[in-house]
Amino acid sequence: MNLPQGIPNCPPGLEYLTTIDQLLVHQKVEVLEALTGFETKNKFTIKNSLGQKVYYAVEDSDCLTRNCCGPLRPFDMKILDNYRNEVIHLNRLLACDSCCFPCCLQKMEVSSPPGVLVGTVEQQWSLCCPSFAIKNTSGDTVLKIEGPLCTMSICGDVEFEILSGDGNVRVGRISKQWSGLIREAFTDTDFFGITFPMDLDVRMKAVMLGACFLIARKLLENLVLKKLLRIKTKN
Repeated sequence: MNLPQGIPNCPPGLEYLTTIDQLLVHQKVEVLEALTGFETKNKFTIKNSLGQKVYYAVEDSDCLTRNCCGPLRPFDMKILDNYRNEVIHLNRLLACDSCCFPCCLQKMEVSSPPGVLVGTVEQQWSLCCPSFAIKNTSGDTVLKIEGPLCTMSICGDVEFEILSGDGNVRVGRISKQWSGLIREAFTDTDFFGITFPMDLDVRMKAVMLGACFLIARKLLENLVLKKLLRIKTKN
């Protein structure tokens, strides 16, 4: 896979993102978590539409918060290239996502290279459907993400629409892909697809990748149900 070189104003390691309009995010199945329900650090492989590995992501969090706070936990996520260089860093603080607490909604900061902020993903207050804003470093809303009323994966994909900043034009989507009954019921493993405009600023493409991981946290609200299913199965 040939990487373009010397692209002006492109953070190092993101050159490849300038040439694509789609990414696939596959979470690695952790055997310990699947068998016991003990929450482990999440790991992801990020591929292009041909299935070639572009990046991989590893969660940095402690055991206590993973198992006490579940999907609401704070975490850092390192996104590395195939040479193990960190090219994107994600940071999410502890926050709830309930409409009852509009002052404490989810937010993720995206840096590339690490330490240099390129944008944020911020949950917007909504009574029914999940909503997120993609913002640049100036705090301007570049894109919006609107989710469905039901975010439970029930024998089908869950689609989040990516809209223009004014919310009038659909420009892409983030899809949580149905991965089969067994995997859905007994693991927290997810498959995601992201599509965005080819000419979208490469920094915003990096922020969109961060949005995928924030939405993954949102979709893990059924975590307790999955663990209960495991316990009933064992008994």
